[in-house]
Amino acid sequence: MYTYYCLNNISETGTKKFTKDFVQTDSPDADAILVRSANMKDMEFDDNLKAIARAGAGVNNIPIDVCSEKGIVVFNTPGANANGVKELVIAGMLLASRDIVGGIEWLEKQENTEDLPKKVEKQKSQFAGNEISGKKLGIIGLGAIGVMVANAAANLGMEVYGYDPFISVKAAWSLSRNIRHVDELSEIYERCDYITIHVPLSKDTRGMINAAALEKMKDGVVLLNFARDALVEETSLIAALESGKVKKYVTDFVTPAVARAKNTLVTPHLGASTAESEENCAEMAVSEVMDYLLHGNIRNSVNYPACDAGLCSSVGRCALNHHNVPNMIAEVTKILGGANINIANFYNKGRGDYAYSVIDTDSSIPDEVAEKLAAIRGVLKVRVIK
Repeated sequence: MYTYYCLNNISETGTKKFTKDFVQTDSPDADAILVRSANMKDMEFDDNLKAIARAGAGVNNIPIDVCSEKGIVVFNTPGANANGVKELVIAGMLLASRDIVGGIEWLEKQENTEDLPKKVEKQKSQFAGNEISGKKLGIIGLGAIGVMVANAAANLGMEVYGYDPFISVKAAWSLSRNIRHVDELSEIYERCDYITIHVPLSKDTRGMINAAALEKMKDGVVLLNFARDALVEETSLIAALESGKVKKYVTDFVTPAVARAKNTLVTPHLGASTAESEENCAEMAVSEVMDYLLHGNIRNSVNYPACDAGLCSSVGRCALNHHNVPNMIAEVTKILGGANINIANFYNKGRGDYAYSVIDTDSSIPDEVAEKLAAIRGVLKVRVIK
């Protein structure tokens, strides 16, 4: 029996997918933790914890390095909330193009008198805007969300340019043939009337929209950021908003610098705040945890390599989280051989400093053998699955 703990409210649509092999607990000393936005950076993890599943894409609230060193596999749910974010991005473009918010706010301040309709007809011109059809949209990052935004914008009549030097085969197949794939970011900056960012936050992308990037953009560009706030260097952005270089900045991330800045439209982190997104994320997170704990398979981990060993058709299965170092496989096979345990299948994959092995055996693996495997230098966690 495995236990799981929900650090945030997780949609029951997902948690109901847990089989009878799983039971919810009120203690974080569980086999798995499901989390959304709760900060886990200062948490102490029990040695029993084997997996953390983030019901969402970003994992900046989870101490990845600590988890990796303790043999805890961290999962996320890429693409599960993509449609919800895509719809908000399209809404953001429309709100930036047409002064819908300004018109609504003006109308709310008017007295409800009989001459209100005439007043509206006289004042509505001050809220006139532009149509997005025929305009150029640049998309930085063609992952699950970027591809959806690109296809939707193309269907709305926009001329779409996409930049992603690491585009996956799946994303490329999903991308409309009408999207123009460019090789240099400068093409996006120089050509596009609207630019939307859909890349993960890393040391290479932090502050990528800086003074130099903004300078290359067209005057009056509309910039949208529904990925991560730190992708944009805020001091340079605010200067560009003040000067009119950037016509509008639309973002889903509230920071003190942009919350009241000129020409900004800020939503309170609503990208994945739909019932459908929360359900999709929960279902994917639960599926990942079950596949890992019951079968040893890893899908959508941010710190350990993917591994699909399928269902175990042998007598035993053992999973090892370990450092990605030489001689590890030899040490493991030596111990199993010394215990007269024959290996039916051996799966091993590395990812940076860490690696993961799944070993199917023709006989069961006794506790004393598992203890010897755990004692190998560089082994972080050992699980006998079957």
